[in-house]
Amino acid sequence: MAAAVTTLWDTNGTAVVKELAAQRRTGGAVLSGVALTLVVVADESRVEEAEEAAAHAAEMHPCRLLVVVRRQLDSPAPRLDAEVTIGGRLGPGEAVVMRMYGRLGLHAESVVLPLLAADAPVVAWWHAPPPERLATDALAVIADRRITDSSMGPDPVAALRTRAADYAPGDTDLAWTRSTPWRAALTSTVDSVAGRRGEAVRLLGGVVEGDPRRASARLLAGWLSARCDCAVDVVDSDRAAGPGGVDTVVLRLDRDEEVRVRADRRAGALITQPHRPDATVALPDRPLGDLLGEELRRLDPDEPYSEALAAATGVTGLAGRPAVREHEWFDPFQREDA
Repeated sequence: MAAAVTTLWDTNGTAVVKELAAQRRTGGAVLSGVALTLVVVADESRVEEAEEAAAHAAEMHPCRLLVVVRRQLDSPAPRLDAEVTIGGRLGPGEAVVMRMYGRLGLHAESVVLPLLAADAPVVAWWHAPPPERLATDALAVIADRRITDSSMGPDPVAALRTRAADYAPGDTDLAWTRSTPWRAALTSTVDSVAGRRGEAVRLLGGVVEGDPRRASARLLAGWLSARCDCAVDVVDSDRAAGPGGVDTVVLRLDRDEEVRVRADRRAGALITQPHRPDATVALPDRPLGDLLGEELRRLDPDEPYSEALAAATGVTGLAGRPAVREHEWFDPFQREDA
């Protein structure tokens, strides 16, 4: 079926709902099997990148895609421009791109709520620096799962501390997702040592060599710290950092053994372990759409992430916090006038 695209200028939420319903009536099988609603919050400067990533993720996880672009919040007149598409550049399903001007941007949920797919979970993704407290954005309150990216801020390590202070079960971070290849390589390596021994392996410590300013490197070290119940530090590497800002991970095991996984841009990752020849595994630096697609695979709280975040920041008790947030009204202009 050919893509259906309609652009509504200076419109309102009711007109967007009606247009989506009209397109749905002619969409047929294209609209079946929607698994979730993905709400994307993006700056205008990053909206093209966000749309490309979301469209890629939508091909793997059928969803209704709602893109919110807040523009010119200080504009005296609220305004909504919307693009409604089915089966076009934004993936095979339904998609609405909404540019909100003026104070309408502070009430984006008033337009988004009627557009949510019925009886489907809601995932919100900020492809922009998120608010310090997600509860001040009603889009976070209505979402079952919330995806941020600490790597986007000017100080990623400080952003991790902010996310830990504000954490609620259901939160996750693409900086954490970028560490997945490293975690997979390390897990398989330790499992290989355990298989050779015929018994479990105990981790005694280790070190992550890379860029200490990168959030992914900090979260990887936090994950290892939580796994071995001991401190694992991030130290500067004398080489260019690999995927996630990590160059090498060294783990100390019981029986006075050590394993080393080192990024090699030609071979992926070089694994050195006791009593076996060196081996290589893939260590891809994945595009944004693949990272987002990975996070859409699960809708339950990501407990390993909360443990890694707690260990990386020193903030405890994250998993025991309430999963449901209450909306906190926040007006940025009132704060400036105060």
